Amino acid sequence: MDNLFFDLKQLRHLGTGTIVGKCVRIRRPELVSIGDYTIIDDFTYISGALEIGAHSHIGPNVTITGGIKKLTVGNYAGIGAGCSIFVGSTDFVTPSFDFPSIPEEFQFGGIREEVVIGHYVQLGSRSVVLPGAQLPEGFASAAMTVVRKRAYEPWTLYGGERCTKLARRDQTNLLAAVRRFEASRKAENTP
Repeated sequence: MDNLFFDLKQLRHLGTGTIVGKCVRIRRPELVSIGDYTIIDDFTYISGALEIGAHSHIGPNVTITGGIKKLTVGNYAGIGAGCSIFVGSTDFVTPSFDFPSIPEEFQFGGIREEVVIGHYVQLGSRSVVLPGAQLPEGFASAAMTVVRKRAYEPWTLYGGERCTKLARRDQTNLLAAVRRFEASRKAENTP
């Protein structure tokens, strides 16, 4: 399927079986690597570097922005509809001059930090991830959670404006299903 905004061949890497919606807007496709069998739904906007693993999903109307730092997403991760992920932001306490419309040599201030979303992470719809957040394997957020830079526990559900720990997540069934799935894929590809 063709994309309305850019040629898929411009992507740094496009995996096998990957689907990028016709209305996905990637501002700098040469900075984007998409793993095998990953799906990016329509009306998603990506401005900056992105590396996403295999079998992951970015829902519709997701915004990934912030400029020069990178978002890294692992395998089997899900980013819910309407999420916003920022690898850069203005520092609203200290005045800064960091708009992309200002030549780089005149810019100062702002916050620019890479964001890492680990394997099996699930972000609930309309969650907001701020610069520097490092989400460990199995992290999950309820809808409309604000995820800041701080320590999080793997396989744990968080929620709310303060990203409060809500529950532990039992990964036993999921990891068993992934092993069966990967074994079946490997068997399909063995001559």
